Amino acid sequence: MPTHSTITVDLGERSYPIVIGDGFLDGGFDLASHVGGADCVVVSNEIVAPLYLESLKACLAGKTVHEALLPDGETYKTQAASAAVIDRLVAAGANRDTTVIALGGGVVGDIAGFAAATYMRGVPFIQVPTTLLAQVDSSVGGKTGVNHPGGKNLVGAFHQPEIVLIDTDTLDTLPDRELSAGLAEIIKHGAIVDIDYLAWLEDKMPALLERRPGPLAHAIARSCEIKAAVVAEDERERGRRALLNFGHTFGHAIENSVGYGEWLHGEAVAVGMLMAAALSGIDMEQQNRLRALIEAARLPTNVKGVDMQKLRAAMNLDKKIVDKQLRFIQLETLGEAYIRDDVPEERIAAVLARAGT
Repeated sequence: MPTHSTITVDLGERSYPIVIGDGFLDGGFDLASHVGGADCVVVSNEIVAPLYLESLKACLAGKTVHEALLPDGETYKTQAASAAVIDRLVAAGANRDTTVIALGGGVVGDIAGFAAATYMRGVPFIQVPTTLLAQVDSSVGGKTGVNHPGGKNLVGAFHQPEIVLIDTDTLDTLPDRELSAGLAEIIKHGAIVDIDYLAWLEDKMPALLERRPGPLAHAIARSCEIKAAVVAEDERERGRRALLNFGHTFGHAIENSVGYGEWLHGEAVAVGMLMAAALSGIDMEQQNRLRALIEAARLPTNVKGVDMQKLRAAMNLDKKIVDKQLRFIQLETLGEAYIRDDVPEERIAAVLARAGT
């Protein structure tokens, strides 16, 4: 595929491009042209900022750049963190034409986006994701928010970005564990809608783990295409967009029950997908195929040591509950998913019991 590619999230007047390529930072992309006002506030964290903040500033020539730096980690994805970003916006004298720019992974993007959605009832927002998981999932679609002790992402808002700028060079500094976590969301996209993509991932997983630029760029682009199409059809998750939550009902509960930050989001989703596949009742050959791909991505496949009672209790605060019924994303077969909200409790209990052994 070409070095640079653009995918459009088609939402009418809220449409925006996802631009994917390398060499964008250090002035290789004119991000300033996407900043409508005179100034911007770049939200990053203590790990990413030393690596890429000065490079990003080179893409913002002519703009006044303010900074808001956060601690690193899911444990800091809180209302207090969002309030700290808002305090920085106030201190910078930010107006409604001030653009908030998220430079970092999914935690930074979610916090910055939520602050942008709520400050002055909404200011422009740009995503510059630097982790694989953020590039293929959390930066696209406009979901922003923070965690609550009772559940993941319980406090949030839909707020679409102006642009998502993906510089694949940032993956060079990504730890191996974080790379694998991003691969979980990539696998998810194949599992729910594209069996050919899933087969391609089976073939190219060694190359992806070796961070070969061509396969990585293709995987990012294909996953963004899948998510963009689903979001364009159902922006507010009233129907088809819920398919993107495959594995997340279990995954979010794992994160909550063990404590945010103990498991990476992608690690929890990986196990959650296997639990959801088992709940779906697809044949063991397909379940084993999914398990083998997850194992090949160097991701966990069970929740040994996790308190199953706490995990089940955490599921009761899932955002996808409708009419007091847990809504699960299930597989008709690999590559075809559907929504179900009438799963018997005994089936859920059986899956939890197997996953904990």
